[in-house]
Amino acid sequence: MKAVVMAGGQGSRLRPLTLSRPKPLIPLVNQPMVAHIIAWLRRYQITEIILTLQHQAHWFQGYLGSGRALGVRIHYAVEESPLGTAGGVRNAVTQGLVGLDETILVVSGDAVTDYDLRDLITFHRTRGADVTVALHRVGNPLDYGMVITQPDGRIMQFVEKPGWAEVVSDLVNTGIYVLESRILNDVPVGESYDFSSDLFPRLLAQDHPLFGKPMDGYWTDAGVPSEYMKASFDLLENRVKHEPLGPELAPGTHIWVGEGVRIAPSARVQGPVYLGNNVRIREDAVVEGPAVIRDDTVIDRRAHVTRSILWRGCYVGEDVEIDGAIISKQCVFKRNAHVHQGVVIGDKSIIGEDAVIHPNVKIWPEKEVEPGAHVRESIIWGGQGGRRTLFGRFGVTGVINVDLTPEFAAKLGVAFGASLAKGSIVTINRDRHPGSRMLKRAIISGLPSAGIQVLDLRTQPVPVARYFTRHTKNVKAGVHVRISPYDRQVVDIRFFNELGMNLGRAKEREVERLFFREDFRRVQVDEIGTIHYATEAETRYQRGFLRAVDGAAIQAHGFSLAVDYAHGATVDVMEPLLEQLRVDVLSLNARPEVSMLSLPEEEWALHLTRLGRLIATMGLDLGAMLDVSGEKLFLVDEMGRRIDDLVAGVMFAKLVWESQPRATVVVPVDAPQAYEDLAAQYQGRVIRTRVDVQALMVAAQAEKVTLALNGHGCVIFPGFHPAPDGMFALVKLLELLDRQGFSLSQVVEGLPPIYWIHTTLHCPLAEKGRIMREVNQGVAPYILDMIDGVRFAAGERRWALIRPDADRPLLHIVAEGRDRQDAEALAAQQVAWVTRLLSLD
Repeated sequence: MKAVVMAGGQGSRLRPLTLSRPKPLIPLVNQPMVAHIIAWLRRYQITEIILTLQHQAHWFQGYLGSGRALGVRIHYAVEESPLGTAGGVRNAVTQGLVGLDETILVVSGDAVTDYDLRDLITFHRTRGADVTVALHRVGNPLDYGMVITQPDGRIMQFVEKPGWAEVVSDLVNTGIYVLESRILNDVPVGESYDFSSDLFPRLLAQDHPLFGKPMDGYWTDAGVPSEYMKASFDLLENRVKHEPLGPELAPGTHIWVGEGVRIAPSARVQGPVYLGNNVRIREDAVVEGPAVIRDDTVIDRRAHVTRSILWRGCYVGEDVEIDGAIISKQCVFKRNAHVHQGVVIGDKSIIGEDAVIHPNVKIWPEKEVEPGAHVRESIIWGGQGGRRTLFGRFGVTGVINVDLTPEFAAKLGVAFGASLAKGSIVTINRDRHPGSRMLKRAIISGLPSAGIQVLDLRTQPVPVARYFTRHTKNVKAGVHVRISPYDRQVVDIRFFNELGMNLGRAKEREVERLFFREDFRRVQVDEIGTIHYATEAETRYQRGFLRAVDGAAIQAHGFSLAVDYAHGATVDVMEPLLEQLRVDVLSLNARPEVSMLSLPEEEWALHLTRLGRLIATMGLDLGAMLDVSGEKLFLVDEMGRRIDDLVAGVMFAKLVWESQPRATVVVPVDAPQAYEDLAAQYQGRVIRTRVDVQALMVAAQAEKVTLALNGHGCVIFPGFHPAPDGMFALVKLLELLDRQGFSLSQVVEGLPPIYWIHTTLHCPLAEKGRIMREVNQGVAPYILDMIDGVRFAAGERRWALIRPDADRPLLHIVAEGRDRQDAEALAAQQVAWVTRLLSLD
């Protein structure tokens, strides 16, 4: 059997280690990563190997040659331009290195593994598979390609880098495949084409037999610094089956040494440690394992190296301390320098005397740190403070001046700008808090550096900013900075695309990659972007707003209501609109009050209670409360009773269907069955999406969608714009009430009964994948959908949903039953079941 090793990637996640060498050729303890792969293949008598190459191909040919020295035959399939994983293997067929009648093994070039290939190949042949994917169980599958299989191993679905909302398994794609080469006929020649995102889904759709086999043994994707370090140390600690690392200094010491190693008598070396050829460890120096010290490196007197990897030719001066770092080749550390955990330093860098490199800093090659400097930010175009991801449910979120500093925000601005074409226009706005103002200005300072033109909207509600971004010529994106409504110490930085919608996962990942790689675009002086103030943002929004409602009907009705503006900027937009529509309005909390922009949940509920009392006392038609950003709407009926958010959503749907039968309404997958009940009554249609506002917005802009909502205050009327807008929802509600001649309480009384329960259960992040896999398997015959988590039937008019939270260590459990008691019992049953699954770990 031939093996194809995919070694053409650029290794961008491992920068700066891969800036001057291909990733498969970086050293893994005693030899390059690809040499470990070749030794593993040779162990199973696979000696004919094809390397697919594109990036720095000459390095491989120069180092590996024909493969004779490694006991194998190596062929090279070089790509003129990147062809992707499947395209690269197809290129090997085109070059005659692989026939279309062979069974071949395909391996990712950054895999570190000791899997038993005999088991994998036997499984493939006994199943009669076209493709068999080696699968590995991981606690956190977010950074991998998740694979969903049937009990017999047949693959049902590939999910590339899922969010927690999509996790239903802990089995991930290792990039190790046994496949029948004839399937490569489906790969277009000379085009970029991937296995997991292109070929395999196509084969599944054509009902080809694709199988996955969970493998025993060791595997990791050594494609990021932390995993590269872990793989190195696992080799040292014999967690991976491997070829001998060399002779031991003395039996049982777990100190492997190359030729010419010298260790001073007063030095202390504590294994497991690998010392390459000609390493010098001088008087009173200490090396504590696991550690790798490669060829020609000197550890000088009283220096202390702990849990670190140093490549060849480094000099570690007297009294230097290096703890938990990765050091590339030919770096110099002068007397008393200190390097902390998570640091990665590129080739030929010099760290001056008494300098301190703080945790998680990256230093690009050939940089010099001045004596006595304290380096807290990466030395390149910018830096990062140890965050692994940027985006969460509310954008980029963190504590003011702790997580989100002006420096961080400026670099975030550069990263976001670098994700857009030079010359693009970006809108930016904020709420009224001075912390938001500070960070907004820092972001503004970063955007022009990447060649972006900035249009400053000053202070605006989010719907106004979204609408202006969507309807302004040549604007490509937007940014909104606000204090979190849930915590007054936290700021949310939210990003919009040119349609005024959230960026979406793919674009967020692009910004994250740019931010963490720290290789931002910096334009020349004559390309630096300009900053202008926008005009008519509110006016343009108001004009579009009035065109989208039946103003004459609302004016003729003469509604009276009270609106609580929650001290937000919505008052400046809404009061003129309501006045023009001749709505008699009592405005509450309309004065700017920075300290009130974020309220605890109990205080928020108290405000709604007070609003209800006011409505009942004054005999108004209804009461409304807008959140600070203007996106959410909360309602009180004419009797002063708060309308539950879930009920309010169903109420909006009923009013829309009364006015427009056969309309399409979009709701999240956890919404109650009442939507389908009403849709059947009005011959309407319901589309369910993930429990995520972004998913709601994406679905809302589809053709013929009239309404989208989530039952938690977000209401979207795509005819105006496909984003949550509490201000527009309030006025549209007045129009719908006038059209039907109902009061709010009358509409609510006519709704189907809802017996719906939502609860949460703590679940460690590392356990989410396993739990969701076991849930998936446990309810397989009853699954209704896996749009977000697993929703399954539990009897007539009974269903439950178990889904992982997108950010937090939680599982959401939703149940709907035939009555309240039934729903509570069903929810309790699911909680008990999942609790048992958690206890089985």
